[in-house]
Amino acid sequence: MPTLEQAVADICGRTVRSSERLAGGDISGASRIVLSDGSTLVAKGGPLVDCEARMLEEIRALGAPVPTIVGQKDGWLVLGDVGPSQPFNGRAWDAIAEALDPLRGAAQHEDFGWPEDYGFHRVTVSNTRHSNWIDFWRENRLLCHLSELAPEVARRVEALAARLGDLIPDRPPVALVHGDLWGGNVVWNGTRASLIDPCAYYGDREVDAAAMTVFDGPPRALFDRLDLSPGWRERLPVYRLWMWLIHIRLFGEGYRPAAESDLDRLGF
Repeated sequence: MPTLEQAVADICGRTVRSSERLAGGDISGASRIVLSDGSTLVAKGGPLVDCEARMLEEIRALGAPVPTIVGQKDGWLVLGDVGPSQPFNGRAWDAIAEALDPLRGAAQHEDFGWPEDYGFHRVTVSNTRHSNWIDFWRENRLLCHLSELAPEVARRVEALAARLGDLIPDRPPVALVHGDLWGGNVVWNGTRASLIDPCAYYGDREVDAAAMTVFDGPPRALFDRLDLSPGWRERLPVYRLWMWLIHIRLFGEGYRPAAESDLDRLGF
């Protein structure tokens, strides 16, 4: 795999004057680069950047704001620079709701899933397609983790999976889901909210609403603007649980209490 400087020179035809590692990046890091002509871009490397590029293109095709894809080569992806992210305020949450709205325009897709699997480091994110949303969530987001969890947590997740049909719909309206929509994957530059680092697939848009509550405290106005289906608050822990399970596998038992708390809320 070439260095960042080599890859950017091949993709952009210009040399890198300087680069700065961006904050965050526990799973996949990125750097803001300054080119020889003074312009700035963002570059990131990894084994799945080609998949990420396809996800970004799909999000863009529906009209949601994402960085421009400048190019990719040999495990490197170069993106347009949407600016440094600022702390969220009321305008930011309004902009996030506006950014997500176009993703509901995916009703032409009949199945839930994505043409290929994704992943975070050693954890595979299975996107096997299903015609039934309950089956998709049960197989691809819950049962797939059982062998990697502590026995007591695995037992509770398995019990939840067995009764999943009592908790979520089998055919919600199909939307393109960002899939990992915590605050660090939204760049609010003071004017516009751009979606970055997707783990995208076709599914229930409530997944993204749940993800925004993992590390952030969105105001009620955000959920009002998203115009979610009745009962979404009761379903939120089902969808948020997947992110806790991923974090347990990636970062350890420190995230187990959060997973157990949502299992408690659901009665399992």
